[in-house]
Amino acid sequence: MGMATGGVAPAQSPSPAWSDGAQTMRVEVTTGQVDTIGGVIYSQIKSQRAIRQLRMTVLVPRNNDLKPAIVYFPGGGFISADHEKYSEMRTALARAGFVVAAAEYRVVPDKFPALVQDGKAVVRYLREHAEEYGIDPTRIGVIGDSAGGYVSQMLGTTNGEKAFDKGDYLDKSSDVQAAVTLYGISDLRNIGEGFPDAVQKVHQSPAVTEALLVNGPAFGRFVGAAIGSDPAKALAASSIGHAAGKKPPFLIMHGTADTLVSPMQSKHLYEALKAGRNKVDYVMVEGAGHGDLYWYQAPVIERVVSWFRQTLGEPVKGKARAPDAGARL
Repeated sequence: MGMATGGVAPAQSPSPAWSDGAQTMRVEVTTGQVDTIGGVIYSQIKSQRAIRQLRMTVLVPRNNDLKPAIVYFPGGGFISADHEKYSEMRTALARAGFVVAAAEYRVVPDKFPALVQDGKAVVRYLREHAEEYGIDPTRIGVIGDSAGGYVSQMLGTTNGEKAFDKGDYLDKSSDVQAAVTLYGISDLRNIGEGFPDAVQKVHQSPAVTEALLVNGPAFGRFVGAAIGSDPAKALAASSIGHAAGKKPPFLIMHGTADTLVSPMQSKHLYEALKAGRNKVDYVMVEGAGHGDLYWYQAPVIERVVSWFRQTLGEPVKGKARAPDAGARL
């Protein structure tokens, strides 16, 4: 008997639940299940009067494979870090077999290097808890968009720089094996390079977010300053200032129509990494702006998923401990 529209057919065989007019649906199992674990506290920042807990949400494919892991850092102009956005990209990566951790991080008024320290703390946390999530600790990558791209770039270019390792699990490495940046910031000194004079003037202000990130706000005895007031300091807080030498593979993507972060940011990082004979792919997305709908389309997401697969490799079948949800609490 032919199948009805939508793959539904009249019931074919007796069943205790069968009733006259019932239909059956035959489903082929082709995809696995992904568990979402929210509210994971990966770091606690202690101050004189408070403790701040930093959270992440982890997507874990439910299987016994030994899986590469990817950390996603959200953009937000250095003033927000809403880590549960960009679900399209995170879900696609999880469906491809990666453990995906989306992490918040400290933003302005917290100053550099707080957000880089947070990024490295996520990586160390995942290595410490690798067995619980079925992670291969030798294969951890990072991805971020805009300011999150800045964090991703900083983690990739500062592999081995222990000065940024603060907090827990310091016996674990914070090095990453792959880094993806989407319309990211590589040089805080000239985010608006090539843009109109009015935009350049904004970036010369001591109130613009990159200036607040590096120099802090002006309040009481604290004196703020423009990002250009100390170029060496700004360079040290930029991935372009750490790009010399051997680095992990990079995928750099930027929209040709970006009017918030100059595409020259990605060009300069690409050329610096290439000059060091590193593996780096640079993709310009025609007509794409800054975080607009172009970045949610299948070709962009598939390009990132494919690159991570090629760079970090596939999950290793049956090599991880059986999932234990209780161990993750």
